[in-house]
Amino acid sequence: MPVNSKLSRSAMPFVLAVIITCVTTAAAITRAMADTGSPAERFAALVADFDAHERAHDPITAGRRGDLEALARWPDGSPEAVAGRLEAEAGFQARLQAIDAAALDAADQVSHEVMAYLLESRLSLGRFGHQRLAFTNDSGFFSLPLSVAAGTQPRSLAEAEAWLSRLEGIPALFAGHRAWLAQGADTGFVQPRAVVEEVLTQLDAIATTDPETSELVAPLRRLPSAIDASQREQLADTADRLLLERVLPAYRELATWLREVYLASPRESLGISEVPDGRDYYRAVVRHHTTLPLTPEDIHQRGLEEVARIRSEMDEVIERTGFEGTFPQFLEYLRTDPKFYAETAEELLMHAARIAKLADDAMPAFFGHLPRLPYGIRPVPEAMAPNYTTGRYWAGSLEAGIAGGYMVNTYALDQRPLYELPALTVHEAVPGHHHQIAIAQELENVPEFRRRAGITAYVEGWALYTEYLAQEMGVYRTAYEDFGRLTYEMWRACRLVVDTGLHYFGWSREQAEACLLENSALAPHNVRTEVSRYISWPGQALAYKLGELLIRELRAEAETTLGEAFDLRAFHDHILAEGAMPLAALERRMRRWIEAQLAGARL
Repeated sequence: MPVNSKLSRSAMPFVLAVIITCVTTAAAITRAMADTGSPAERFAALVADFDAHERAHDPITAGRRGDLEALARWPDGSPEAVAGRLEAEAGFQARLQAIDAAALDAADQVSHEVMAYLLESRLSLGRFGHQRLAFTNDSGFFSLPLSVAAGTQPRSLAEAEAWLSRLEGIPALFAGHRAWLAQGADTGFVQPRAVVEEVLTQLDAIATTDPETSELVAPLRRLPSAIDASQREQLADTADRLLLERVLPAYRELATWLREVYLASPRESLGISEVPDGRDYYRAVVRHHTTLPLTPEDIHQRGLEEVARIRSEMDEVIERTGFEGTFPQFLEYLRTDPKFYAETAEELLMHAARIAKLADDAMPAFFGHLPRLPYGIRPVPEAMAPNYTTGRYWAGSLEAGIAGGYMVNTYALDQRPLYELPALTVHEAVPGHHHQIAIAQELENVPEFRRRAGITAYVEGWALYTEYLAQEMGVYRTAYEDFGRLTYEMWRACRLVVDTGLHYFGWSREQAEACLLENSALAPHNVRTEVSRYISWPGQALAYKLGELLIRELRAEAETTLGEAFDLRAFHDHILAEGAMPLAALERRMRRWIEAQLAGARL
C-alpha cells in the first residue's frame, strides 16, 4: 500500500489497535477499583507507584542515579513495550481522576496538575501512535547512544561493563523503533523525504566512524586509574570489537532499510496535516507542547503580532549602530562581514566561554538560589553537527559525576555569528537551561517525577525569558549583540508563524524560510536546519514564545503591583522552586506569590 494513502483508524496496524484497546480497558478496570484511605494517602500511594513506573521505563536517568542494572540497558521503544506503558498510564490516570485535587495541600495540588498533564499528553499522543515518527531531522533513537556516551563517565569496573552491555544492546534498541517506522510506512504516517535524507547523512557518518575517534567508545578510554591497566585495555578492546561487529553494522542496516523500504514510496509533502489524521494530531501536539487550550489560528495570529513588534525594536537598534542603509542591507552586512565570525572552532568556544563567565559573574545579583552542579562548554559531536542546531543543552548528573553540557556547534563557522552568541549562551547555560534544570534535579520537596519533568512551554519559555533578562545582567556589550538578542527573539516569534504555517495552513519550505531570512539575521544554514527541524517535529517550536510571554507578563504584573517591594531575585527563585509545570499552574502559582508579597508589604 503506498505510504501517502489515506487510512481510517480501523485500518491501523494490529499493534496500534491493541494499544488503544489496552488503554481503554485498563482505565475502565482501574476506575472500578476503589482506593482506600484519605485523598492525601491515596495520592501519596499513586505518586510512589508512578515514580516507580518512571524509573523502570527511563534507564538513562535511573542509571545516572546509581542503578547499576539500569545503567546496562536502553529504554525499550518497541510497540509491545509502549503498549504496556500506555496501559499502565491509563490506570494511573483513572486513579488520579478519582482523587479530588481540592482535598490536597498546595504542594500536592501542583503535583496532581503536573501528573494530569503528563498522563493526558502521553495518552493523547499515544492514541495517534506518534512513535511512528521516531526521529527528527537532527536526532532520535539513532543519536541517543551518542548523546548518552558524551555524558557517561564510568567510575568502576561494573560501570564500565554496563557500558559494554549498552553497546551490545544498540541493535535491539534500533529494532524496537524500526518496528514503529515500519508501521508508519504502512500507514502513511512518515517523515518527509527531505527529513529522511538529512538523517541518512548522519547515519552514514556514524557508520564509517573509526573506533579510535568514536564517541561510542570514548567512555572506555577515560576510565579511572584505579582500574587495573590490563583491565582498562581489555575493556577498550572489547568496546572496539562490539563497535565493529555489532554497532556499526546496526547503523549501516538502519540506513539501508530507510533507503530501500522507508523511502520506497516517499512523502513529498511537508506538513503533518498531509498524513492520515494529521490535522487532529497537530491539534494534539499543540496542546501537548504549549500546555494551553489554543488553536493553531490563535497562535499564528499571535506570532504575526510579535514579528511586527520585534521589527520595530530592531529598527531602533540599527540606528544605534550608525549603519546607513535598508533593513535587508543591514542583514546582508551581518551575514557576510568576516569580523562577525570566528576563524576556528577553538575561537568560537573561547568566545562562548567568555560570555558564559560574564553571565556566571552576574548570577548572584539576580538569583538567591544557585545549583551545585556546574556546567561545561563542549562542541557538538562531529557526526551530528551538520544537521544539528546551533547550540543545545545536555543535562548532567551530580550523582554520576557529569557536569551539564552547553553544546556549541562548531560546524560551518561562517554560519555561526558572534553577535548571536550571547543570547545563545544564556539560553543554553545560565541563567537558562542549565540553571533551571540543575535546580530541578536538586529539588528535595517534590516527587521524583517532578524533578525530571520536561514540560516544553515552561523549560523553553524560561530559557527564552533569560535572553531578555541578560540585558539587565550586562551580557550584551554592543548594539550588534543586542541585535543578535532581537534576532533570537524574532526567531522564536517566527516559529509561531512558521510551525502553524507548515503544519496547518499548507506552507511551502520557501514561505517558512522567508519569515526567518527576511526578519532576522539568522544565517542561511541555520534557517535551513531550523525549518527542517520544525517540519520533522510538529508543534515543539510553539512552546518557546508562549512560555516567555507569560513569564514577562507575570513579572510586569509583579513589578506594578508591588512597586518598591518587588524583589527580582525572589521572583526568579519562586518560578524555579518547584520545577516544570503547565503554564496555567505557573500563572496561578506566581499570582499567589504576588498576593502574598503584597500582604507582607502592607504589614
